[in-house]
Amino acid sequence: MKKISKNGIPIILLLIIVNFLFFSNSKSIDNGLIKYVDPFIGSGGHGHVFVGASVPFGGVQVGPTNFNKGWDWSSSYHYSDSIVKGFCHLNVSGTGMSDLGELTIMPATGKLKINAGNQDNHMSGYSSLYRKNKEFVSAGYYKVHLERYDIDVELTASERVGFHRYTFPASNQSRVIIDLGEGSADRPTQTYLKKVNDTMFQGYRFSSGWAADQREYFTLILSKPVDDFIIYDRNTRHNKDEKKGKYVKGFLEFKTKKNEKVFVKMGVSTVSSENALENLIAEIPHWNFDKVKKNAEGKWNAELSKVKIKTNDIKKKRVFYTAMFHTMIAPNLYQDVNGEYRGTDKKVYKDTTFTNYTLFSLWDTYRAAHPLYTITHPERVSDMVNSMIKIFEHQGKLPVWHLRGNETNTMPGYSAIPVVVDASLKGFEGIDLEAVFNAVKVSATGDFEPGVKDLMKYGYIPADFIVESVASNMEYAIGDWAIAQLAKKLNKQEDYNYFSNRAKAYKQYFDPETRFMRGKLSDGSWRTPFDPISAQHRVNDYCEGNAWQYLWLVPQDPEGLIELLGGDQKYTEKLDQLFSMSSEQEEGASMDITGLIGQYAHGNEPSHHTTYMYAYSGEPYKIADKVRYINNELYTDEPDGLSGNEDCGQMSAWYMFSSMGFYPVNPSNGAYVFGSPLFDEVLIKLPKEKSFKIIAENNSDQNIYIQSVELNGEEHRYSYITHKQIINGGELRFIMGPNPNYNFGKDKEFRPASIVY
Repeated sequence: MKKISKNGIPIILLLIIVNFLFFSNSKSIDNGLIKYVDPFIGSGGHGHVFVGASVPFGGVQVGPTNFNKGWDWSSSYHYSDSIVKGFCHLNVSGTGMSDLGELTIMPATGKLKINAGNQDNHMSGYSSLYRKNKEFVSAGYYKVHLERYDIDVELTASERVGFHRYTFPASNQSRVIIDLGEGSADRPTQTYLKKVNDTMFQGYRFSSGWAADQREYFTLILSKPVDDFIIYDRNTRHNKDEKKGKYVKGFLEFKTKKNEKVFVKMGVSTVSSENALENLIAEIPHWNFDKVKKNAEGKWNAELSKVKIKTNDIKKKRVFYTAMFHTMIAPNLYQDVNGEYRGTDKKVYKDTTFTNYTLFSLWDTYRAAHPLYTITHPERVSDMVNSMIKIFEHQGKLPVWHLRGNETNTMPGYSAIPVVVDASLKGFEGIDLEAVFNAVKVSATGDFEPGVKDLMKYGYIPADFIVESVASNMEYAIGDWAIAQLAKKLNKQEDYNYFSNRAKAYKQYFDPETRFMRGKLSDGSWRTPFDPISAQHRVNDYCEGNAWQYLWLVPQDPEGLIELLGGDQKYTEKLDQLFSMSSEQEEGASMDITGLIGQYAHGNEPSHHTTYMYAYSGEPYKIADKVRYINNELYTDEPDGLSGNEDCGQMSAWYMFSSMGFYPVNPSNGAYVFGSPLFDEVLIKLPKEKSFKIIAENNSDQNIYIQSVELNGEEHRYSYITHKQIINGGELRFIMGPNPNYNFGKDKEFRPASIVY
């Protein structure tokens, strides 16, 4: 007699179905993509990437914290290090400045040490050595062995919760340390910790650093009751269950057996400890670490599966999928499960109509990361735009560099403008175009950003008024062009005329004698002396660059730049010189100028579009050898595999675009300029079950030049493709060869231009 389940299905059949579903699901989770992700790539050298556990665009980043020894520890960790002082829950990734690295906890055994110690004497505190051969990281998971304590630490995460699994030795003096004084290059202004019961602890950490007024609340739950709770403020012990102070730390004491596993969950909120608890219960109500790890891996794999590449080069797969992974560390979710978040004005808001984000490194990411999201993550674009509009409502201007409810005002320009305009012009639903236009116009005409009022008075920003005047005005001009296009779409003719004129303000800086953009004083004279190689950090007319690099920062009007330089031939000759001249830098040059080819600096964002500028003078074949070199030599699968700061996904977004064969020179005009595809085949999944396939026929390390292009089976003579053509789905076929086709993209009618999507 057959065994029958309650719903009438034979048990044996039911088991077959369950097994099939299980293995099918397992296959979808481990489909050969997350295994190509190596988060250590970029954690050495000057990459500054986050190493630890997170989910795509998640609100927590759980990872190890080293002692900060300078610039290369901006993400709280560097591959060269061997001392860990704890495991924090908030991190930046790839930035050129340090912050976060906070809400730190640390497992330990033995005699109580109340401080972390220091780099020169970590044994004076609770810090521990670790070995590289006992450290492992993957998408959504981190593991390390603490040599000092013989403790295995494993980390994973959900959107708002960090999950820890510690394997302890036998000890009568085991503990978990909560150190609210510790952070990366910031200082606590107020901390608070209380014991709720034998397994739950709550508190907050307020701090000031790059983020001037940061407020983080937490709830921590331990899987076993504590035998004792010891609380300190600095070096003073307090015999109570709660304490408010500047450097509060708690020691959760218990006994452990050999190989006993102790679990810790920490929910995080910017609103309250109660919200942090609600986040924790909603996302991880159990103690199944492996389930959370599997869920995190599944989320990463689902996102990575949106782009599938075909190549026999495993190293290139590792570089590509790690790059894609890095584009999804930030922006970060910045909203509790109940819809609450803390605004820039420090007020608490509740809005369940959208998902709120923070950590917008816009001077970097407006160039390629945000245009990439319009293809790979269209479901998140409107929420990112609406997050910026909410920031505008709270602080009176669009974000410049936004960090967890704080405006840092880092880097020149109003770089949110190209992002919100690009999404508006591309027609993403859920965006109020009038609200966007109001935000961009106010941000571009108010007295917010350095030199804007001077620009409105003089028609340029005088170099004797502010530093980085050339860089600032040229960045503003890119945003002004975008505003003009949105004004045109909304039939605001007067605004269109005004901002179109401002978009050409870069011409005020062009010196026909030197043929460079130069600092101009308020009396109309050029700043002297002038050296186009000079790149003194944050003191001259450029930002993290020199005159050679900033000459080309006119993606909104390449035709105008060609005219200034004397036509196609002279423009091209100047561009050739950029890549062929000496890479020597003067003493004191900005440390951000890295990845040099001549004076082209791939390690810094203002140069990122420059290789593609050849297309505008009708010689796109000259792009090929340069982008291939950059892809192959300046991106590797080693810890020092990035030539500069990752910058919250921008370095990796450049690689993704360029390896697929095109790049958004003007980040808000809906056009992508062809370069030299790296992979034999790329398949991009699009909404509504559409896809866009890119094929590079006859592709090889020698066949780097585009001979011809076909779009959906028809000849495509243009040296670019539009966003609309991509999202409509179809097939783009590059026919590659070993020698340039000098005629492809030569005629003006087939060149990219300042077209509007």
